[in-house]
Amino acid sequence: KMSKRISHAELAKHNTADNAWLVISGDVYDVSKFAMLHPGGERPLHEYAGKDATEVFYGLHMHQVLEKFGPRLLVGRLEGAEEKNEENTVPGLDKISKVPYGEPMAFQGFTSPYFNESHHRFRKAVREFLHEHVRPEAEEGELDNTPPSKEVFKKMGEFGLLAARIGPGDALKYANSLPGGVTPEEFDYFHEGIAHEEMGRLGCPGFADGLGSGLVIGLPPVVNFGSEEMKAKVCTEVLSGEKRICLAITEPYAGSDVANITTTAAKMPDGSYVVNGEKKWITGGNEADYFTTAVRTGGKGMGGISLLLIERSEGLSTKRIKTSYSTAAGTAYITFENVKVPAKNLIGFENGGFFLIMANFNHERWMICAYLMSSIRAAVEQTMLWCNQRKAFGKNLLSQPVVRIKIANMIAQVEAISHWYEAITHQMCTMPYDEQTVKLSSPTSLLKYQVTRAAHDICDDAVQLFGGRAITQTGMGKYIERFQKTYKFGAILGGSEEIMADLGVRLAIKEMPKNARL
Repeated sequence: KMSKRISHAELAKHNTADNAWLVISGDVYDVSKFAMLHPGGERPLHEYAGKDATEVFYGLHMHQVLEKFGPRLLVGRLEGAEEKNEENTVPGLDKISKVPYGEPMAFQGFTSPYFNESHHRFRKAVREFLHEHVRPEAEEGELDNTPPSKEVFKKMGEFGLLAARIGPGDALKYANSLPGGVTPEEFDYFHEGIAHEEMGRLGCPGFADGLGSGLVIGLPPVVNFGSEEMKAKVCTEVLSGEKRICLAITEPYAGSDVANITTTAAKMPDGSYVVNGEKKWITGGNEADYFTTAVRTGGKGMGGISLLLIERSEGLSTKRIKTSYSTAAGTAYITFENVKVPAKNLIGFENGGFFLIMANFNHERWMICAYLMSSIRAAVEQTMLWCNQRKAFGKNLLSQPVVRIKIANMIAQVEAISHWYEAITHQMCTMPYDEQTVKLSSPTSLLKYQVTRAAHDICDDAVQLFGGRAITQTGMGKYIERFQKTYKFGAILGGSEEIMADLGVRLAIKEMPKNARL
């Protein structure tokens, strides 16, 4: 539909406080009444009344502001401005980015041995779904600490996004369909990785963790090691969005030192268990219905640990923990006081839980890498956009060599970890689960270490380039502000950086040939 054309002479007439029109990217807006509501005060709008304000607008605002308020203020299009088309229209957040390095190379026109047409279809479908059905609630929930609604979980379940985040295998049979029309036969770990990446790209870290980070780490032990009865019940309920699950391992007394957890499960004469103890920093725990829980059923050390599936029931209480990001994540302190658990809720075998936890860690750490890399890449994209728009000393920031050096460092780091991640993901696609557990523990641990180190460096550069906006919760730097508050979560959750580095090297040393010499 062609917009009404406004002549330059007509525009010039509307140049007073009571009658103020201005131009942004060729569109003419009547801001006469809006001026009194403008967060930055009336003066900036009055100053540009009757003029083109494109440059100053994009120096102060994200395009989302125009998307929100523009339609109701639009008068027409300036005479001489070309009709809108794909080339001169700012793409929405639901589109694949064309900003250099704003997406993995395979999604910006480069060939790849890993990604095919189904992966492109899948990413497009997931991004559009999240933008339409999740982003509005996510933006609100991130700010007001409201956890994801049951409605949004059910939508994700129906869309197949919850099952997609568990990966290839048995979980897929509980999904009616998968995003983008991808079939279970086509679906691989690259598809799953894209689902995690798109969650990270929302830019709402607390809310995004509430959307299913607990599911991604809490359900795989059920899928991989639970009984058929357990899988049929729990997977159906959780992957439909009806119920939620989390992984409860970390305690106030034991974090990375999993072998020394103190929560106990005393065995009763009928074979059931009575659980007592505490868990802390459990993502998604506050809203969870199921808790995949590490308990001590035997003696000291790793040989006395079991995994139980515990339903929310009498004696189990959760309390929300306030962390650096939004409490929409549902991070919880959990207390078990004489909680009765049926014998059939044992996952695997008694005192064999430590191995199951370690096997699950590979997938958890890989997921953290996928999610965090997407946040890192989004930070690179946001910084490129900002430095292209922002002017200082009469030039945009990208014209400054010192700025380009910082951006070069950001790009080099994100591309390096991205390609290592893809190489490991390829191995996951070609190895059976038990082989992955052994062979990929070292590279996955070291990848996580490198990803979190890159996040630290890239965040530092992004904050410096955004300046005050990077420490302001609203406005052009809001996503960088959220990133700088939360990127360290990845360096702690799933095993701290130091543990990852040491574990990766220790496992590698075990494979050193006995006859190796300089």
